[in-house]
Amino acid sequence: MKNRAKHFETPDALRHDVHTLSEDAEALLEATKEVVDEKVRAARQQLSVSIERSRNIYNNLQQKAVQTAKYADETVHSHPYQTALVALSVGACLGFLCSRRS
Repeated sequence: MKNRAKHFETPDALRHDVHTLSEDAEALLEATKEVVDEKVRAARQQLSVSIERSRNIYNNLQQKAVQTAKYADETVHSHPYQTALVALSVGACLGFLCSRRS
């Protein structure tokens, strides 16, 4: 389980894995397009729907992340002294807590 958590350390690694999974799923759909079995057809349809839904979710999350980053940037630029004070306070609290553990 530890390896799995380590594998998703960066957004780029996660993005790469999602892209690879999507490509593999599309390759599977392409490879099975000639199969006439009803169960395979149903599975292909469900996989197609899941791929499309996953793409929509990914795009929505990406847009939301960009909007959130822009909002945070605007907030920091419009309130620089308050931002510095909050950062200093958080750092001081973390330093105090870490020094007490030792």
